[in-house]
Amino acid sequence: MASGLAACLPVLYRALDRQVTARYPHPKPPEGQLALLRYVAQHEGVTVREAAEALLMKPNNVSALVSQLVEQGDLERRRDSADKRVAHLHLTATARERVSEVRELETAFIRHALTSLTEGQQGALGSALDALDALTRHLHPGVR
Repeated sequence: MASGLAACLPVLYRALDRQVTARYPHPKPPEGQLALLRYVAQHEGVTVREAAEALLMKPNNVSALVSQLVEQGDLERRRDSADKRVAHLHLTATARERVSEVRELETAFIRHALTSLTEGQQGALGSALDALDALTRHLHPGVR
């Protein structure tokens, strides 16, 4: 089972990513930027350090991504009122819309692919979601 999951999940991700890239009407950000934008969308006001821990990245790499995304107009850094050394990250309206577009495309592609499965296979995947969430939390305890 472990080797099957290790082989299947990256292929599933790449296949989905290719379909989204083909239909996304804007230039798709590199994966690191997109991962950070998605995380900030779900955790508005997160700090660079918190995002780095959650994404399993080095803080200096996340800081570089933040600088790129701020320059592109996708992220805003807002200084903490109590500690001026700390910045909280917020998506711009355009970035929020584009992250939502990507999520909608992903959902639509998966929904369509699920229709090709039998009811039993669909049920098995539905039942497996809790187990996959637990596995994710075990491999990366910082995930909520």
